[in-house]
Amino acid sequence: MEDQKTQKPGTSKPPSLLWFFSTAACLKLLLIPSYHSTDFEVHRHWLALTHSLPLSNWYSDETSPWTLDYPPFFAYFERFLSVFAHFIDPQIVDINNGLNYKANSVIYFQRITVILSDLWLLYGVYRLTRNLDVKKRELIWVLIVWSPGLVIVDHLHFQYNGFLLGWLLLSISFLQERRDLMGGFLFAALLCFKHLFAVAAPVYFVWLWRFLPAAYGPFVYHGQIQQVFSRMFPFGRGLCHAYWAPNFWVFYIILDKGLAFFLRKLGFSIQTPAASFTGGLVGDSSPFAVLPQITPVTTFIMVLLALSPCLIKTWRNPQPRQIARWIGYAYTCGFLFGWHVHEKASLHFIIPLGIVAVQSLEDAKHYFILSIVSCYSLFPLLYEAQEYPIKVLLLLLHSILMWLCLSAKFVEDPSVKNGVQLKSNESSIDATEKGGFAIGWVGQSYLFGLLLVEIWGQFLHPYLLGEKLPFVPLLLISIYCALGIMYSWIWQLSCIVKST
Repeated sequence: MEDQKTQKPGTSKPPSLLWFFSTAACLKLLLIPSYHSTDFEVHRHWLALTHSLPLSNWYSDETSPWTLDYPPFFAYFERFLSVFAHFIDPQIVDINNGLNYKANSVIYFQRITVILSDLWLLYGVYRLTRNLDVKKRELIWVLIVWSPGLVIVDHLHFQYNGFLLGWLLLSISFLQERRDLMGGFLFAALLCFKHLFAVAAPVYFVWLWRFLPAAYGPFVYHGQIQQVFSRMFPFGRGLCHAYWAPNFWVFYIILDKGLAFFLRKLGFSIQTPAASFTGGLVGDSSPFAVLPQITPVTTFIMVLLALSPCLIKTWRNPQPRQIARWIGYAYTCGFLFGWHVHEKASLHFIIPLGIVAVQSLEDAKHYFILSIVSCYSLFPLLYEAQEYPIKVLLLLLHSILMWLCLSAKFVEDPSVKNGVQLKSNESSIDATEKGGFAIGWVGQSYLFGLLLVEIWGQFLHPYLLGEKLPFVPLLLISIYCALGIMYSWIWQLSCIVKST
């Protein structure tokens, strides 16, 4: 009905959300034979684990290095999928089948389940945008349903983030309608699927704990709750992930290494750390040579401090229209200052901020740059040569599409302002001078820098240095993308502080 109200006579009907989903699904089907990470085998093993073992053994199973470390609802989700997997190929769910089962049946089954589970994301997007005008609605569809980051992480690397983010979008949609209890209920359910979404829990804290007993109750009964939490929160893994996510700790680590090198040159005796930043056991080693050691408690406090302005604003002046911005900011804080952050966690703030991008021209400019940075930071996940053109084309096409859609929304007819026809002398001013979509020379320079980082890592470094310093290209990506995300965090913080 809304399309009929907003559509002008004589114009074609705008494409439906199912059309957006179908075109994305066609691309994802073409990518089925592509590279996939060890997460593919992780989820295959979880299908077998939940199908073959009693619930009391799910979180104590050691038949594979890929132990179950997601909350119970995701385990139930895997158990649900395993019913269909057993029907298609019983070996998929055979716990004794060993590792790396790669028959076509398992490849097609797992790839297609991710595509189908994206229907939950589609429903979340639909419910969130159903009352918006056509331009805003379609722009959000482009930013979320055609997100290249989701394609890279879910449909190449292999995970189920689209399904999980569908829960988050549904929760946001209810909060925007002031149906707070339902919004809190859905967010609590999301935490029972993937605990890493808990960074936004302070925003939901009034309702957070109401739903958790239903998920964890059976594991309390079987005496497994301690094992469940030790799997979900493996604090012994180290401060950073194997590939350093582009966050604050990149600068901290580089500063420590730089100070250690400089002090050694001056003759000081600086002990070389024995542990890595990705796998060191907290309390058993000292990975920093000069700067103070970082513990999980330290990162927890820093995340809370970074969140505090948002929490104060939420408490003093709750605004349903701002909830997506606040949740996106919360996940940005967790990404920047959290413990052992995965680079894939950038999806947690990119998707909610896609909703914010349609609110103003400045939000759109900010999102345009941040979305490109987030997607580029995921490039190291796809390191095989045959996937290189895929990830480059995904980013380029999405960047062009974003530019065209954002320009169409924010660069309007210069002869009209706020729906009122201007006088001839007023309408002569060009639209771009009235605040059209342009990211400015700073943004352009930063994005050009991304291109230089890629050219160096992909072409010049192998040509000039060969096998020497193989970590440098990854390090440059982490540092440069971290600069962009740190700027985004500061910008988001200023928006929250200034909001009324």
